[in-house]
Amino acid sequence: MAEGNKVVSLSAKAAYNLADVTKTSPVFDSLTPRWVTRLLDWKGLDTGIFRLNKVKEGDTPLDTLCSQKIHTKIPEGFVDYEQNPREYNLNSISTIINVNTKVSDLYSSPTEQIQEQLRLAIESLKERQESELFNNDDYGLLNNIDDSQRVQSRTGSPTPDDLDELISKVWKEPSFFLAHPKAIAAFGRECTRRGVPPATINLFGSSFLSWRGIPIIPTNKLFVDGLKEPKSKSGKTNILLVRTGFEKQGVVGLFQNNLPGEQSKGLSVRFRGIDNNGVGSYLLSLYCSAVILSKDAIAVLEDVDVGNYYDYAQ
Repeated sequence: MAEGNKVVSLSAKAAYNLADVTKTSPVFDSLTPRWVTRLLDWKGLDTGIFRLNKVKEGDTPLDTLCSQKIHTKIPEGFVDYEQNPREYNLNSISTIINVNTKVSDLYSSPTEQIQEQLRLAIESLKERQESELFNNDDYGLLNNIDDSQRVQSRTGSPTPDDLDELISKVWKEPSFFLAHPKAIAAFGRECTRRGVPPATINLFGSSFLSWRGIPIIPTNKLFVDGLKEPKSKSGKTNILLVRTGFEKQGVVGLFQNNLPGEQSKGLSVRFRGIDNNGVGSYLLSLYCSAVILSKDAIAVLEDVDVGNYYDYAQ
């Protein structure tokens, strides 16, 4: 409308109150692709316990008698087993989500509040699961690698020679390397400096660096020690080479079969009821473990210096 010669228009602030707002679901910055849980082979358990029976190495009389004589005595023997095999009990990662019924009743359009809370909690559990696969005190891969499969970095920075040494340790059908993104970047710099840039390969629609045809899979669950400050230029981490697969006597993830309220492998969601204050409660549990079936299924490059680009430029 006009007041004299002055033109007055609807204010942007007033118009904003009538506008529809496009909203996102809550964005969770800490989520990762979790390639490790996708690439590992998984074995479902019925009782939550896995017993790893192994051959007793060293004195097994399996020598093959080679002779051209017709009348040769066949050697006698047997294959002995370890008498006290290790047992793995599934680890439980659990949390409880509480949602007030007033919140879910009144504010569930367009986002269903209960489902959104459960989605975010499940994502958190799965992130914790991947971390435990590496770092758990009992079954974590870093804590169960045989001493003979541990390699020290030659120069600190990860080099092609270092990764070749890992391949020499896991030479029976190696599946993939695992490394922190900063370690992968450091390896790429070393390769470029030597004039042997690593090739890329495609998995799950994504590109990965590789070495000798073996993909290098990034994960931030292989922690970098020392990078506590944002301006820190270096830190130490590990790089793993893994063979996975039950038939290949590799590294295998373990989970519980047929859980009540099962949502995915080893993960269940159960409704616990509504209390006197109108708060609904949900129990989320994820049961998992990991086992190295044969010691040569995994090797680790230790004390890897992730370095910094500027260190090479100086």
